[in-house]
Amino acid sequence: MAEATADLPIKTETTRDTSDEADGTQALSVRQLDVYYGESQIIRKVDLDLRPGSITALMGRNGVGKTTLLKAIMGLLPARQGEILLSGQSVVKSPTEKRARGGIAYVPQGREIFPKLTIEENIKLGLQAHPQRPKHFSEDEIFGLFPFLATMRNRLGGNLSGGQQQQLALARALVGNPRVLLLDEPTEGIQPSIIDDIERVLTDLRAKGKIAILLVEQYLDFARRLSNRFYIMQRGSMVLSGETQKLTDDEVKRYLAF
Repeated sequence: MAEATADLPIKTETTRDTSDEADGTQALSVRQLDVYYGESQIIRKVDLDLRPGSITALMGRNGVGKTTLLKAIMGLLPARQGEILLSGQSVVKSPTEKRARGGIAYVPQGREIFPKLTIEENIKLGLQAHPQRPKHFSEDEIFGLFPFLATMRNRLGGNLSGGQQQQLALARALVGNPRVLLLDEPTEGIQPSIIDDIERVLTDLRAKGKIAILLVEQYLDFARRLSNRFYIMQRGSMVLSGETQKLTDDEVKRYLAF
């Protein structure tokens, strides 16, 4: 379902940290982005920066535009105005396939694995996004992150639990060797033990320092544990940003409490 917002002005309180801009180390930058569904504006003048080796939490109540922003970054929705820069190069007019091969990977809400394909076949589909288009993926790397996939590699994706499908979708995204990883609600409807596994994988990816991760997450404790920085959206605009450790309980109540 589309995340729509009312066409109303809001007072923004965004505090942008420009230190990354000074040294040019952003993996992805969004500048003054406007996105519409028909004539309804959903994303309003959004700025965002993602740095390699960091996890950035994108938070906000339901329907504020978080998924719409991810789809716009991935090229699944067109931008009406603004800029999207991947390692300093504009991709705002590029098709989704070019963005994927350029290094943007997207794990959508609902996972969208192929239920009639095996685990191994699902993973190999992710190689289409790899810039060198290899025929095989690094089993040590992928199965090292997700050990259960190795023992179940011939099982159909449709026979996996929701949590296992989430891990499969993440593995499929990673074999493309992305520079930017967009995750939409990875813990939704998943049992606690698998949430722990996903947290371990994301922590490991952050420690390697190569991938910039944008995490849309309603599970606040999970987002706070993992993320270095945060952005909070309200009615399609960024209203607050900063270091996650400085996010106060009062700000949580104001912008995130239901």
